[in-house]
Amino acid sequence: MKQQDQKLPNRQVPFSDAFVAFIPEDWQPYSEEMPARLPAADHTAARRDAVSAAYPGERLVIPAGGLKVRSNDTDYRFRPHSAFAHLTGLGTDREPDAVLVLDPVFTDDADDPEKAEDAGHVATLYFKPRAPRTDPEFYADARYGEMWVGKRESLAEMEAMTGLPCAPLADLPAALSANTDRIGARIVRTTDDRLTTLMDELRRTNEVEFDPCVDEEFEVMLSELRLIKDAYELEQMQLACDATTVGFEAVAADFPTAVRKGRGERWCEGVFALHARHLGNDVGYGSICASGDHANTLHWVRNDGDLHDGDLVLLDMGVEVDSLYTADVTRTLPVNGRFTPAQRKVYDAVLAAQTAGIEAARAGATFHEVHDASIRVVAEHLHAWGILPVSVEESLDPVNGGQHRRWMVHGTSHHLGIDVHDCAQARKEFYRDGTLRAGMCITVEPGIYFKSTDLLVPEELRGIGVRIEDDIVITDGEPLILSKALPREADAVEAWMAGLLGS
Repeated sequence: MKQQDQKLPNRQVPFSDAFVAFIPEDWQPYSEEMPARLPAADHTAARRDAVSAAYPGERLVIPAGGLKVRSNDTDYRFRPHSAFAHLTGLGTDREPDAVLVLDPVFTDDADDPEKAEDAGHVATLYFKPRAPRTDPEFYADARYGEMWVGKRESLAEMEAMTGLPCAPLADLPAALSANTDRIGARIVRTTDDRLTTLMDELRRTNEVEFDPCVDEEFEVMLSELRLIKDAYELEQMQLACDATTVGFEAVAADFPTAVRKGRGERWCEGVFALHARHLGNDVGYGSICASGDHANTLHWVRNDGDLHDGDLVLLDMGVEVDSLYTADVTRTLPVNGRFTPAQRKVYDAVLAAQTAGIEAARAGATFHEVHDASIRVVAEHLHAWGILPVSVEESLDPVNGGQHRRWMVHGTSHHLGIDVHDCAQARKEFYRDGTLRAGMCITVEPGIYFKSTDLLVPEELRGIGVRIEDDIVITDGEPLILSKALPREADAVEAWMAGLLGS
């Protein structure tokens, strides 16, 4: 079939035979020099070894995921699944459709699984390597073609970058079909629907007894694997917090522009996004830029309001660096650089609650003790102000209380890392009911939120919402505050803003 007779997208002009003959001519040869090893790749083998040890004799399949349609033929910017990135070292936008497979290895009696001894796993990264320039993919394929998406790696180049044996994605179905009647398999189900369907079909075809729970358990294990960060991960977290500090400084310095131009929340969001893309890979999550009463909507991501002189603006933002580790920091700042007495009253209460939470974040403490310490301070202030309708102890009663949650409904902490809410699939006994251990990275982020329509709140406090959030590492001593470069105390915030605003 001639190229021009092939089915083409509506907007693509058919390629003539003359073009097809001409396009591969006179290109500079690809460099034979191999790319440098990705920094994260030196740390991934130990992680894969831990996964291998947890599932002896089973095939383990971890997809990166594919592109997701945003509208018609346009896609969202690609980000690989976190478990895939964690186990391969691939970050930024690498690598759509790729799949990491850990295949079990047996010694000697491999034909008789009952006699064979497990010898761990061999890891293979399946991905779509670049096609030669003589291939129509080079100029006609908008998903993989070099003319469309840039030069892709060869198998050898990807091996050099990741330290992993690599194979063409086209070989994956055969690899997954091998020995399916003799070995079990697990897959991260929620990432690549086509691959999950293929795995399920292989299980049915070979009449393999299959309980979907085995895949769910696999995802839980991969999530729990990230509960304690290694030295490289903590270094990346610090880089993310440092970049986030730069972004916050740029946003605060440009408050006058945000006020003057209108729709200032969007202006703040855009300024931070510029620095996130320049200093890192992207924002780690949708930035919350909430001015005035919008701060009392916990997940205000519309960011379409104005900034007004005299208001507070709650900024919950974080830079995701190229390795995909992200910061998650919140500051509540006075737009004009100075807190009013009412704003400072609420701010200082939240700061006291956060300080109590950070002091409670010690190795050996339970995860919920951080929340308990913070929320007690919140309840004490609400009671002192005459807002809480019951005593502090009654409100803190986990069965019959909870009245304070009207003004602080969310939890105080979550794990942080390659996901903004990292380790989210971990079991309750290792997360919410778990014990803090050195190397864990969590947030501490209490808040007080007084909606403008809340008649139980004194009028001068209505419409004030404050949250302060920092990223901390649990150590064998005092916690390390990764985001400490951004001031927290009200006086320090005002001095910092005076320097930025030149006031």
